[in-house]
Amino acid sequence: MIPILKTPHGKLYEADCLQLLRSLPAESVDLAFADPPFNLGKEYSSKIDDARAAHDYLEWCQEWLGEMARTLKKGGSLFLWNLPKWNLPLGAYLGQHLTFRHWIAVDIKYSLPIQSRLYPSHYSLLYFVKGPKPAIFHPDRVPCPCCRHCGGELRDYGGYKDKMNPLGVNLSDVWTDIPPVRHAKYKKRAANALSLKLMDRIVSMASNEGSVVLDPFGGSGTTFVAAELTGRKWIGSELDCSSIIERFDALDGDKQHLADIQANKNTLFTAADLAKRRKWGKPLSKDYRIAENAACNCKDNATPDLFAKS
Repeated sequence: MIPILKTPHGKLYEADCLQLLRSLPAESVDLAFADPPFNLGKEYSSKIDDARAAHDYLEWCQEWLGEMARTLKKGGSLFLWNLPKWNLPLGAYLGQHLTFRHWIAVDIKYSLPIQSRLYPSHYSLLYFVKGPKPAIFHPDRVPCPCCRHCGGELRDYGGYKDKMNPLGVNLSDVWTDIPPVRHAKYKKRAANALSLKLMDRIVSMASNEGSVVLDPFGGSGTTFVAAELTGRKWIGSELDCSSIIERFDALDGDKQHLADIQANKNTLFTAADLAKRRKWGKPLSKDYRIAENAACNCKDNATPDLFAKS
């Protein structure tokens, strides 16, 4: 296979996902991520069938998921992004081959309310590893949740302020801080594009510089951009690569966006929240310890505790 795009770190193929996956050696990938079509009858430029019978869709997903699992190194991580409806049976299938780690709920409103149903407000992100534990695991820490108006804490930590880790709060399995790309403030890509913040978090958590990242459903190329700009090797495919090639021809916007994202993680309070506090006369308690380097990117495999010893 000849890549349609080569960069200093990656290769992109204009090919069917199974064609790419079957060409890859076993146990050659550190991190695999998949954001497949959701079988909602959407029209794609590649003209794929996105309205399959349920059993046909699940069988197709199991075929490429099996290949993705084959390509993973021991200790490698696999993340699957889909609707809960599909990730429920697909998670059961993956559990036969890999070790379950987390069902991550990403709080994004993705549809209009459905009559006689609860309002669907999250995507499912499944996290599995090959073997008993991940070879790489260093999740980002997130800032203390604060009021968007005054910057005050939304949770009272009481007498524990001096024990809070200055790099931030432990990441949970419910992510409420991923902006929908369709929002005017963040709309850098098409409405169904993945958030760069989402992919930076996944790539940071389960890979190191030089690790190999695989995404067989390239979409708008967000996985590849996150990998490229953080020094990961990457490989991927898409049936129509035109939007990805266009994006890589003009990466300056993504570079600045990623810099903004990384400046607001692994810190107990963001600079914006601290500025709001000063504006409203709410100085930060002297009990808190603030990291000198608010944009620290921990490379250790160990995850620090929420409350670090003084």
